[in-house]
Amino acid sequence: MPKMTREDVRRLAAIDMHGLAGSLRRRRIIKLEFYVGALGCLGLGAVTVVAGSGIAIVVGLWLIGIGLNYIPLAIDATKLSRPGELEAELDGLDLRAEGRTAGLRQLWIFVPLALVVASAK
Repeated sequence: MPKMTREDVRRLAAIDMHGLAGSLRRRRIIKLEFYVGALGCLGLGAVTVVAGSGIAIVVGLWLIGIGLNYIPLAIDATKLSRPGELEAELDGLDLRAEGRTAGLRQLWIFVPLALVVASAK
């Protein structure tokens, strides 16, 4: 998998929000997905860590790491929701080609704290 940078995280959010059609409905759904992903994984992870034992604690910590990865995506989605921001981010890009590579880069979400670290750079 290619290394992630701050710009890659923002671009990943932008490409996901735009898709192929760029509808306002999709932008809102993806933004909501990022927030639900963050809150859901953090909440479920916390409950699993507190209530579990053994491997359940490891799974809970992994979920917390995934939830933390959704936070930079949610922040970027909020910024990209401002008028003209998403279009400016995607200006000049081949959306089909970017969409193909974005699928692979989305796997970084499952690596705990990967997007958090990439966003801090």
